[in-house]
Amino acid sequence: MAATADNGEKMILLISSDGERFELSEAAASQSKTLSHMIEDDCTDNGVPLPNVTAVVLAKVVEYFKKHAAVTPKPATEAVAADKAKREEELKSFDAEFVDVDRTMLFELILAANFLNAQDLLDLTCQHAADLIKDMSVEEVREVFNITNDFTPEEEAEVRKENAWAFDN
Repeated sequence: MAATADNGEKMILLISSDGERFELSEAAASQSKTLSHMIEDDCTDNGVPLPNVTAVVLAKVVEYFKKHAAVTPKPATEAVAADKAKREEELKSFDAEFVDVDRTMLFELILAANFLNAQDLLDLTCQHAADLIKDMSVEEVREVFNITNDFTPEEEAEVRKENAWAFDN
């Protein structure tokens, strides 16, 4: 089912775990090492099933890939420094809005980026997750990640005493 877009770009079909189909240019898909290898090996003709990625999450991933492919300059048409700065600012703004999602979606995006081996997307989503938890208390992190405290009160007091620097705000 590899198709060609009106502009002559080769397209591939991505199929989410719930059967929804998404078309993406090979250039945009190349942001994923997994998809790049499949394209190189001619394994995309009948579509690429992504059993670990739901349609809602895949729609976001496709949006990210398309935006980054559209804004990233092609080597032959490298723009002047002012245009490059404008594109970088546009991407920075897009990325900030892109990761402004609920925690569940953020973690699903991290899993999808990891599954697809999409390093830039993985870096973006993991950095946002780190930014979210960096100012949380231990108790808040436990609650967010559903971590059971298996220390006795005495053990916890000892750990806090030994690592007091880590608990200073």
